[in-house]
Amino acid sequence: MVETNGLAPIMIISHENSFSTADVAARRSILGISNEPPCRLKEDDVSDKTPLSLFPDEGEPVPPSQPGQRHVTGILPAHGIQGMIREQQIWAPGGVLDDQIQPASLDLRLGETAYRVRASFLPGAQGHVMEKIKALAYHRIDLTHGAVLETNCVYVVPLMEALALPEQTAGFTNPKSSTGRIDVFTRVITDFGDAFDTVPAGYKGHLYLEISPRTFPILVRAGSRLSQIRFRRGSQSASDRETRYLHEHYGLVDGPANINNGLALSIDLKGNTQSPIGYRAKRHAGMIDVDRSGVLDWRQYWEALTPDDSAQLILDPDEFYILASREAVTIPATHAAEMVPFNPLVGEFRVHYAGFFDPGFGLEEAGGKGSRAVLEVRSREVPFILDHGQMIGRLIYERLTDQPQNLYGAQLQSNYQRQGLRLSKHFK
Repeated sequence: MVETNGLAPIMIISHENSFSTADVAARRSILGISNEPPCRLKEDDVSDKTPLSLFPDEGEPVPPSQPGQRHVTGILPAHGIQGMIREQQIWAPGGVLDDQIQPASLDLRLGETAYRVRASFLPGAQGHVMEKIKALAYHRIDLTHGAVLETNCVYVVPLMEALALPEQTAGFTNPKSSTGRIDVFTRVITDFGDAFDTVPAGYKGHLYLEISPRTFPILVRAGSRLSQIRFRRGSQSASDRETRYLHEHYGLVDGPANINNGLALSIDLKGNTQSPIGYRAKRHAGMIDVDRSGVLDWRQYWEALTPDDSAQLILDPDEFYILASREAVTIPATHAAEMVPFNPLVGEFRVHYAGFFDPGFGLEEAGGKGSRAVLEVRSREVPFILDHGQMIGRLIYERLTDQPQNLYGAQLQSNYQRQGLRLSKHFK
């Protein structure tokens, strides 16, 4: 179907063309969704008195705990995610791959179609993502054999994975570490969603990824993994009391712990004379293939920043930096963590697009002793001075329902265990 907006033709094709007819029918049957395409609703079918709900009531809730769980509530580990796949609470055409499953998260894969849209959006409580795309899309891009996503453009891609969550289980998403370190801004959107990166408990439907490369154009294809999802059963269980207990027993940082609404992390701007304290991205550099590791010369893309006597760094407006925490960080096997802004009222810069830290990161038993948190930093409208030791983020530790069988590290060939200041896996 071709529509025009008065300026240029717009090609709009339902995202279900990304899959075979059999795949689509099976997916919609599992999710309890009508086989009528959601973006072809007739005006007569919708009124102010008729809520736009594609999904029937779930019926009997699932039990609050599953076999093998030590805690009723918390973040689901890898074997909990495997259980969700077996119960078809997570579904994808061709199945979910084993290597998508991380110690406490699941990698999400791009589908076969991307849509270049005019602007970012949320569908709202009555809205469908594909209805918004129908109104906002400039054109459709086939990702089957790969395509380049340009900087400062907004794209929306239906993901391969779909969800049929139990009433007690919610999801929340984040960019993968390698995505954040090349300044690619991503957020997951759901139908009827009024917040990004949040999947409400009991959600049944598709997932969509908003993608906006900020510094480097990127080459992606169907199956590329830019984002990840965690699943939480029950309400969030993080507390400073529990964090203090963990620090006493595991040493969450290599020094005194500043724990107040999470574990505070500070910036390292001293380093040593033999190595840089950070990197600043170069403008108009080359393209990055997100699926290829260790192939790019970092000097073509980054400027190394060396320390000086001031132990300060002036962030230039709208520039992108890779920096590291002063503290070495540990995530115990029983917990996962997420980086959040230290003070949301300090709006001069944004820190850490990719916030998930898996169980075992920095843990000595998993080969990670001495691991630093690598921070993606982007300044806002005005120059801003960072001082060595300045608080720049907080780690929120949250209990798992059970300890995963494999921890982040050598067992899983994890890219960033025992890291110091390090660029993304794409650079050699």
